[in-house]
Amino acid sequence: MALLMNFAKAALRGSNSVILSRLRSSPAQNLCKSCLNLLAKPKYHANSFHTACGPLRHGEYEYEDPKSPEDIVNITYLDRDGETEHDIKGKVGDNVMYLAHRHDLDVEGACEASLACCTCHVIVQDEYFDKIPEATEEEEDMLDLAPFLTATSRLSCQIILTKELDGMKVELPHATRNFYVDGHVPQPH
Repeated sequence: MALLMNFAKAALRGSNSVILSRLRSSPAQNLCKSCLNLLAKPKYHANSFHTACGPLRHGEYEYEDPKSPEDIVNITYLDRDGETEHDIKGKVGDNVMYLAHRHDLDVEGACEASLACCTCHVIVQDEYFDKIPEATEEEEDMLDLAPFLTATSRLSCQIILTKELDGMKVELPHATRNFYVDGHVPQPH
């Protein structure tokens, strides 16, 4: 599993060709063909890997602690009250929404990162907004439904931590809109 995560971190840093050559030359690795295909794509998502035991489920990676100090990415969540800050030590590859779930922060994520809601809406600090990959059309469509939308709003389920985002602050908006059942909070699997 540690080797798998090292490959994931390297993929986030953009060295896919090196990883693919290592994986192809080492058949003992526990990655399926679909994982190799995912690594070959330019838009890589850390929760898409499979192991010999089956797929990593959404949010499982975020429940693992960083393996080394080089992996640590510090992020601050500002609560809906606008005053309470939560300083969290995440790691390269963590999904911002699932990391919030791990630390029992009030980020809902009703659709479980499937881009079907806006309940994980966060407001990203200006200086970090341009360091995050551009939002897809699907994310933009969901953000259009978010209350308290700002120019630096993003869905936290679409933000994957990199070293470049170390020190980032995200603010939880004063309210979210859940079309399923207002107030429903899904439980992580």
